[in-house]
Amino acid sequence: MARAKREWFPGARYHIICRGNHKNDLFKDEKDYQVYLNILKYVKKKLGYDLYCYCFMTNHVHMLIGTEEMHIGRIMKRINMIYSIYFNKRYNLIGHLFQDRYKSRLIKDDVHMLEASRYIHLNPVKANMVKNPEDYKWSSYRSIIGLSEEKIINPEKILFYFEDRENYKKFVVWGLTP
Repeated sequence: MARAKREWFPGARYHIICRGNHKNDLFKDEKDYQVYLNILKYVKKKLGYDLYCYCFMTNHVHMLIGTEEMHIGRIMKRINMIYSIYFNKRYNLIGHLFQDRYKSRLIKDDVHMLEASRYIHLNPVKANMVKNPEDYKWSSYRSIIGLSEEKIINPEKILFYFEDRENYKKFVVWGLTP
């Protein structure tokens, strides 16, 4: 049976999840994380998309991506293909790196987008990798709250909905309360 086509239209926003095949790690060291980030920058320059936020876990990736002119399928195919070639070559592997194709959830409205950004940024905390989201290096959270600067994301895409960065930080941390 054929796979269902992903819904796409100019301006569509997605919560993207890419998992390692058999729950295997996608990143074995700092270089792997940096290469994936560089691939995102390269594909963004070539195909054009907006990266609102991201978090690279050891065996999966979360991204919030907006598209204007290019179908999300072409964007993700390019990102994952380039990284798979790099990873398999570096570690002398063959076969699939990613489990199935990536998952995408269409962001229905601004509230959904903000909830997805909070979920993405709290991922390493909920996985007990760090105590606070700003302690995790491979996430856009530090950039959004102003602790670092990254050119690949535009923090204003998220911060537009908040009076200031501190209010976004409170919004995210509020997600940890039971």
